Amino acid sequence: MSEPSFTALTAAAARAAHLIVDVEPKIFADEFAAPLLGDYGDQLLAYHRDNREDPILAGGRTQVLCRSRYTEAQTATQSVVLGAGLDTSAYRAPNTAVFEVDLPRTQEWKRAQLTNADLPEPANRTFVPLDLATGDLVEALVKHGFDLARPTLVSWLGVTMYLTEAAITRTLRAVAGLAPGTQLVADYVLPAQLRDDAGAHYADAVSQVAERAGEPWRSYFSPGELTHLLRDNGFGTVRHVHQRDHDVWPRPDALRPAELFVLAHATVQRNLSRRCCPGSRSSPTTCRTRRGCPRR
Repeated sequence: MSEPSFTALTAAAARAAHLIVDVEPKIFADEFAAPLLGDYGDQLLAYHRDNREDPILAGGRTQVLCRSRYTEAQTATQSVVLGAGLDTSAYRAPNTAVFEVDLPRTQEWKRAQLTNADLPEPANRTFVPLDLATGDLVEALVKHGFDLARPTLVSWLGVTMYLTEAAITRTLRAVAGLAPGTQLVADYVLPAQLRDDAGAHYADAVSQVAERAGEPWRSYFSPGELTHLLRDNGFGTVRHVHQRDHDVWPRPDALRPAELFVLAHATVQRNLSRRCCPGSRSSPTTCRTRRGCPRR
């Protein structure tokens, strides 16, 4: 049986542990995360429980909770979750068509966990098996019933730091091929010179653990650098949301904001003028609505 990545497990554990170890009010409530941990659940949750004041574990919870809270506060009738891992947003957005994009082996494990935990399969969720490094995102979405004409919320959380800039650019160009007005929410890691003490301490510890797990951090951006990258690839308005910007501070528990992870919230301004298929002069969004398009 395939298993999810180390980062998918730790992110779900952070969401689940928040409901157990941190005080009210909760930053973000995910009641479905714990069942998805399966056999890993007892160990991962006990680790958070026994070390609830540890700044690294608390920093991990802060990162995951703030990004989920912000992303799910955005509204759309259609959403795409890139690198979905053990995401459970479909349960909290029953009126949104949710397309989860991830590696086939990760989705296989997730489906097994859903069955083992007796969690219902939400009617609004569609699994889209795809390796973003090699596959065609738009083509895969369309094959699974995605509506290219509708503005969409695309979330890309906990992924960019593990990719090269070339791989990030490839996905940005694919997202920019969706309908104008589509929103992208993605988190990224600040370079060392822009981190505060808490962020530097967290980065030193966690990046080493990630590298030992075979998932090293590869990319870092300043807000200005990422803004240029987004605008060069079809996005217009760009907003950067730091942890301190969330309306959840101060708190009496161990959760504190740090300068390390930032959310970029960008809007697709135009479709990139790349051809959809041989003989076409149209972008994918336009071409694939026509009967003659072989990728329709």
